[in-house]
Amino acid sequence: MTRRPHLSRSRHRLLMGNVAARIAALACVFGATLVLARNGGPALVGVYALLHVLPGLLGTIISSGLPVAAPYFLAGPDRENTRLPATLVAMAVAGGAAGTALWIVCAPVIGPLLFSDLSVPLVMLAGLSVLSRLVVITAKSCSQGTDDLPGSNAVIFTEQLMFLPAYGLLWFAGVHGFATVIAGLLLADFVTASLAWARLARREFFRPGTRPSLRLARRVAAYGFRGQVGGVMSQLNLRLDYIVLTVLTGPAVVGVYVVASKFAELVRILGMALTYVFYPKFAKDGRARAAENARRLIPKAGLLTAGTLVPLWITAGFVIPAFYGSTFDSAVTPARIILLGLAFDGVAGLITAFLYGVGRPGLNSLAMAAGLAATVILDLLLIPRFEAVGAAIASAIAYTTTTAALIWFFWRVGRSGRAAAVDEGALARADVS
Repeated sequence: MTRRPHLSRSRHRLLMGNVAARIAALACVFGATLVLARNGGPALVGVYALLHVLPGLLGTIISSGLPVAAPYFLAGPDRENTRLPATLVAMAVAGGAAGTALWIVCAPVIGPLLFSDLSVPLVMLAGLSVLSRLVVITAKSCSQGTDDLPGSNAVIFTEQLMFLPAYGLLWFAGVHGFATVIAGLLLADFVTASLAWARLARREFFRPGTRPSLRLARRVAAYGFRGQVGGVMSQLNLRLDYIVLTVLTGPAVVGVYVVASKFAELVRILGMALTYVFYPKFAKDGRARAAENARRLIPKAGLLTAGTLVPLWITAGFVIPAFYGSTFDSAVTPARIILLGLAFDGVAGLITAFLYGVGRPGLNSLAMAAGLAATVILDLLLIPRFEAVGAAIASAIAYTTTTAALIWFFWRVGRSGRAAAVDEGALARADVS
């Protein structure tokens, strides 16, 4: 009884630390975008945005969801396996190298499609960021899984912060244009990865004399594959409405909706932090204890989300026009509609952590699939008639659908965990008698 309040305060500090790291990282991205916009205009910003996302996504896919799986294996039943660290590192290097090779081979094709302002050699050079991104992301996941959330938070912040000094150093060295962005991202990854892996080494992550295990790598890849399907669907669920709006309306409507959705999605920072902090904890707890702790925490997660959502809903009416001008007044209503759909995002984030932690990432993917189906159907039905407001309604219903599916899966898995705990207790009492 005396330890529970202490643990609660500790988790609260870790949660707030993760939220702070994410907000600070967003501020760095915003600052980098402003610098690039002033120096090179929209084209430079566009290349930065694409290289900010695509290499990491490709690396995660090629490595079969390694960053998703690493925390489960490091915090869960395999945490004492001496061959696990070497296996994760080997998978990161092999996956990153394979992704880089694939990018370079496809550069003559993807260059004109995605990077029309870049020469093919520059697109090939950018392929090195598949390796560098995966190495950084894996280090972040390994810190998360080894109960070093402050170290993981440091990576979240540092990976965004380091681009600014790297870009400035290259600029003053005489490197300009798109090459500066590519080299700056690579240099930022190198510095971040060096700091992150050095911290892991100091914490005795690496064990001498061990070598990678192919059998273990297959298990990690199988878990990661089931988890990354949900991640890809989540990204599609977040951004598919942009594509549909572009096709069915026009850039002006898309611009209004982008502002609305970005404002509303600020509330998702808390849900992502809940997933990040509690995923390794639930993996360490085991299914029965994790289910019990999750049931106790779900109401608190809901209240935290409501506490964040209410001020955003109220202030949307004057914050959006104040920052973007009166021409974006029409973004206020869509933003408020999306916020309503995110009312239980904290609950969804906590249940996602639970499903990952008890080894059921595929159920999270199914929940994301339900939300994606709602997005596709409702976007096609509502956007032609209601434009940005229709897209917002579709997003709100899709978020609610995903959360409802997650709650259903939690109830099913949590009930089986509770039954298993009762059976274990009965066996223990029988042994005693």
